[in-house]
Amino acid sequence: MGDLRVADFDFELPAELIAQQPPPERGQSRMLVVDRTTGALRDAAFSDLPSMLEPGDLLVLNDSRVIPARLYARRTGISDRQESGAPFLRRLSGARVGNHEPGTANVDEHRAGRIEVMLTEPVGDNKWRALVRPGKKVAIGERLVFPTPSGEIELEAEVLERGEFGERMLRFEPVDDFFAALDRIGHMPLPPYIRRDDADADRERYQTVFSRERGSVAAPTAGLHFTSQMIELLAAKGVEIVRITLHVGLGTFSPLRVGRLDEVHLHRERYTIGRAAAEAVNNAACEGRRVVAVGTTVVRTLEAAAGFAAREAGGELKPHSGETDIFIAPGYKFRLVDALLTNFHLPQSSLLMLVCAFAGRERVLAAYDHAVKAKYRFFSYGDCMFLS
Repeated sequence: MGDLRVADFDFELPAELIAQQPPPERGQSRMLVVDRTTGALRDAAFSDLPSMLEPGDLLVLNDSRVIPARLYARRTGISDRQESGAPFLRRLSGARVGNHEPGTANVDEHRAGRIEVMLTEPVGDNKWRALVRPGKKVAIGERLVFPTPSGEIELEAEVLERGEFGERMLRFEPVDDFFAALDRIGHMPLPPYIRRDDADADRERYQTVFSRERGSVAAPTAGLHFTSQMIELLAAKGVEIVRITLHVGLGTFSPLRVGRLDEVHLHRERYTIGRAAAEAVNNAACEGRRVVAVGTTVVRTLEAAAGFAAREAGGELKPHSGETDIFIAPGYKFRLVDALLTNFHLPQSSLLMLVCAFAGRERVLAAYDHAVKAKYRFFSYGDCMFLS
């Protein structure tokens, strides 16, 4: 990583290029093709992807499914102490959900209004890590209730721990089917640069067509471009397709709050590589066939697993589940990934640094400059790049 700083991965992006909606039909995005050896650029469309792949290429997808992880809670009381030191719960009567936008709460809402809770990671025993806002007054011991639009209480939780930057540990009261409750009252966790409320259509469009393993709180966005027809077309061409799982977590929402790359530490995310995927990756690597990652989440999973294999399994990828906080930046030596399909990423983000590690910082920033001038659409619902 040398002396690189986070600020070395900045670029100017006009706000109007940040996609606020998906394209009218899935798969209609533009695609910028980047030769990572020469830096040559070519404007194309995602529908051209079959011409970029060859029979025998191994395409690796992340099948994690986004949960409706954004919830709105009502404060019902706070943990306090009487003179004797014994805790008691002071109930707030007549509290109702406010009408303010998230993050714009007034003083009354701090005590009795709407609290936004973004679930980020399950930790067992009905516990979840979460981001809470406005969070300054949400104390340890406080109880939150999560109502339906009609006012019925669907879920209840107690605040167990308090972390930095709005992080909390919540323990939910047991219910028969927690994820069914989320489906009823939760909202799709659109990222903050999409400046609108989630809509019914986002339940389908902010989800890949091949998603199946529930657990992400943000979409693996490179996969959003794929249709079932595209997958069938690639398979018919002889492209081998396998799935791994990485559940996108808190790191997606956390800006890098350090100056130097060697100071970066990412949150851990859960992943699983099944037997079929492990065997397919091993065979492709052994036979010299390309491993094509769909998204940075696939890159991080495969490269983390390759590092584990080198240390623990004689270099061969094994089916397993684990966690990774791998940070891939310029200077990293890739073990498995030969080509990458990815969306355009935020300035100064760890995802942009990963892409720069894959193709070179100067080449990638030049590609981003071209994309801005050519008015590509950026971020989750935006266009994509293919780097090989």
